Amino acid sequence: MGRYILCGFSYRVPGRRGTPYPARLGQGLASLPAPRTVSKERSEDVAKKKRECKRKMWLYALGQFLLVLFYYPVFRMRVRGRENIPRTGPLLVCCNHAAKRDPVMLGVSMRRQVFYMAKEELFRGRFLGGLLRKLGAFPVLRGSGGADALQEAYDLLDDNAVVGVFIEGTRSKTGELGRPKTGAALLAYRTKAPVVPVCITAEDGKPPRVFKRTTVKFGRPIPFEALEMPDDSSMQLRKASRKIMSEIAALRAESLEEFGIQPEGAGEGEN
Repeated sequence: MGRYILCGFSYRVPGRRGTPYPARLGQGLASLPAPRTVSKERSEDVAKKKRECKRKMWLYALGQFLLVLFYYPVFRMRVRGRENIPRTGPLLVCCNHAAKRDPVMLGVSMRRQVFYMAKEELFRGRFLGGLLRKLGAFPVLRGSGGADALQEAYDLLDDNAVVGVFIEGTRSKTGELGRPKTGAALLAYRTKAPVVPVCITAEDGKPPRVFKRTTVKFGRPIPFEALEMPDDSSMQLRKASRKIMSEIAALRAESLEEFGIQPEGAGEGEN
């Protein structure tokens, strides 16, 4: 679990006016089907994946239990706002990204299983690749423009699962928040799933490290309607992404204040 890397990406609708918006994972996102047009074969694949994950829930639960025993004392973790996580239904969990261990911290902070996007390279080994798939991870294929991973995420959300996304798309070396990518906003638009913002904050505002107090703070769910996206133009996607990022920034400021640090400012500038 410690090697999971959640992917952020940008998106631009072909034919729409506006500044070209480069896709972090490449081109091809426009090929994604509109909601409710998923093929029968694809739906069967997702249902099979969910059945396999349910059969292996003991493995996920065991791994989570063991990681809790390690991470909570070593990183002095505390979780705030866990009651804000809906118990059922599709859910997008959008988190900041400051350290490689962030996906694990996010996973051990939630009771519901989180499905992650992970680098294709991690699936090449028979053992690790099989383990990742059994734990619900799915690969981002190089050269696909991220379309396959987005389709997988869409299908999972359509099946009432939880999908985790690092909205910045890359790690912050300083711990400060970066600029949001628009992939999460696109998924929200396509699936109408609510978004739960979450921020992982270390006591000094820098990336989490061992024996340094760390807070994982979940915000209230953001209904799709509150994102105010009448369409999926690049302008609307950027606007919604900034709104999600502003909620994450507010959570970070609250956590820093609890640590006795006055935040210098948010990092949710426009991409």
